[in-house]
Amino acid sequence: MATARFPQFSLFAGMLAFAGLPLYIHAPKFFADEYGVSLSVLGIALLAVRSLDFIQDPFLGWFADVIKGYQAATALFAAVLMAGGMVALFGIAPPINPLWWFVICLAILFTAFSFLNILFYSQGVATARRFGARGHIQLAAWREAGALIGICIAAALPSILEQAGSTRPMAVFAGVFAVIAIGAAMVMYSDWSGVEGQQSRFWDAFKDHGIQRLMLLGVLNSAPVAVSSTLFLFFVGDRLGSESAAGPLLLFFFLAAALAVPVWTRISDKIGAKKTLLWGMSLSILAFMGALFLAEGHFIAFGLICIASGAALGADMTFLPALFARRVDTIDMPAGIGFGLWNFCTKLSLALAAAIVLPALDQFGFETGVSNDKQALFALTLLYAGLPCLLKIAAFMFLVRTELGETT
Repeated sequence: MATARFPQFSLFAGMLAFAGLPLYIHAPKFFADEYGVSLSVLGIALLAVRSLDFIQDPFLGWFADVIKGYQAATALFAAVLMAGGMVALFGIAPPINPLWWFVICLAILFTAFSFLNILFYSQGVATARRFGARGHIQLAAWREAGALIGICIAAALPSILEQAGSTRPMAVFAGVFAVIAIGAAMVMYSDWSGVEGQQSRFWDAFKDHGIQRLMLLGVLNSAPVAVSSTLFLFFVGDRLGSESAAGPLLLFFFLAAALAVPVWTRISDKIGAKKTLLWGMSLSILAFMGALFLAEGHFIAFGLICIASGAALGADMTFLPALFARRVDTIDMPAGIGFGLWNFCTKLSLALAAAIVLPALDQFGFETGVSNDKQALFALTLLYAGLPCLLKIAAFMFLVRTELGETT
């Protein structure tokens, strides 16, 4: 009976992932291209919005724990709010200053998106415990596979819409998402239930050594993805020389991640989660190193790099949240608070990425929509591939020195 929940989890995860791609990748470039907002100003605005986003996550986690009995209704309301925010961001011409419209829409979207993520992962703790020691890994495989399929659809859709002749592909994209968001929330409506029997307080989380190590690992490991996702469209359009290639390359990346999830899961059955994560990180480091040597027109090479780095992402997405969920369950921490803290840590890197890489790119003279000189393109390459490579190496070394344990 419980296994019937897994397809619903996949669908809901796919919807959330569908939402995340335009928020983290398309929105900054869209407002730079459409409304001429400078990269430095966008970087500051993203820092402000993402700071609000990760600061509020512990509160949203607490709220997710105190609404027992009302999860279904609040999840549906948040999905409707997110659908409206997406349409406002990409489908409506700003009725006020474009920068302020950008900030307001993203604040609404990030709040609804974060709350649904926390509520969803908290529910995963309650559902996974019915399946014994492997429950968290089993649920994570279903959930992250669904998420990666959602990302694949989101990556391909703008290019498909452009090829179909749409003059406003991102506006249509937002409309499609609105339908999916409300539909997924309705399908999941009867699958929410409270996580009971947890009495630990918010600050107790910071007293647990395992939680501390996993949270720091989450910050370090998400930083490379935060940097590269912020700069992906700029790298493809300006370093490789074709904006139209971004959609197919993103599709390769996330499709590789989706296909890799069952492979990594099978490998972890033999060698354990920690060794599997280390192998995934090693593959990611090699991919970032390869991207350092790319030049204009190297699409085949970058396609192979996208496949390799996407496969590595499959390991990150599956095992780190599963290990964290298992630890939350083991120490009897309220799941909403736990995943509020997890979101706080992973989003900290996104806020820092926005605050550092976009203004840094601007300082090196990089501009959107024009032909950039060698210095600006070299800076773009170093920020897109070199910085994430160093960050990933730091995460790798931290994991080597961290005792997770297969029952952590």
